[in-house]
Amino acid sequence: MSNKDFSQWLISHKAAMNLKSFDTRPPSDEPWEEQFKADNMQKLGEKLGQLQSLMHASKTRGLLLVLQGMDTAGKDGAIRRVFSHVSPLGVRAEAFGAPTEHELEHDFLWRIHQKTPALGEIVVFNRSHYEDVLVTRVKGWISKEVCERRFEHIRAFEQLLDDQGIKVIKCFLNISRDEQRRRLKERMEDPHKQWKLQPSDFEDRKLWDQFGHAYQDAIKETSTIEAPWYIIPADSKHYRDLLLTQILIHTLEQMQLKVPKPKFDLSAYSLD
Repeated sequence: MSNKDFSQWLISHKAAMNLKSFDTRPPSDEPWEEQFKADNMQKLGEKLGQLQSLMHASKTRGLLLVLQGMDTAGKDGAIRRVFSHVSPLGVRAEAFGAPTEHELEHDFLWRIHQKTPALGEIVVFNRSHYEDVLVTRVKGWISKEVCERRFEHIRAFEQLLDDQGIKVIKCFLNISRDEQRRRLKERMEDPHKQWKLQPSDFEDRKLWDQFGHAYQDAIKETSTIEAPWYIIPADSKHYRDLLLTQILIHTLEQMQLKVPKPKFDLSAYSLD
């Protein structure tokens, strides 16, 4: 697993990139359907669960997974399925909506820092501090100069986490405009899914290109060796979940986590 090459989805810092050049569909030459079969996904899920348990036990490292994407990109679904074989102990999901009045009285990273992982934890951000260089920029709530300063603050913030043993990986779930239309239509027609809809889903869809440019700049400016961005093809939910699981396993394996030794002398105790 650790030998798998993820370079085609990995973005280098300040690299020239065009988000539109990244396919939203799985590579046509990759036999990923075979990899996704239930038995293989179960094995991958169990492997992820083992690595998470090892991290929870050792408490020497932590992991922050940031999920961003256009509306309906599948952040909620990815969290449910990718972590379906992982113990709730040591794993936490955090969602970030519009900041409250109290949160707005602080710097934009204040509410974020409180939710970051402790050593031994995996935390998944469903949206994140990146909303403050995406929505705020597209809606014209901050200037270009403020946005550029925030990029610098984000790089420093994520470097701080890495210095403390918290690995940060960020995944942009890349869906096409046509696929978003299909998913929104499905929600509109399904009474069990209509509750998920918000007026902003339709308003932001009209700003598709503007959000694309904002994402492109944010990804380019904040993808670093310590906290990389991956562009995940997300039109296929199955492929999205497979790739996310593989990236997480790869990242955890690279940490070379060790089983902790007992904190007391076992030889001094007997079951007799």
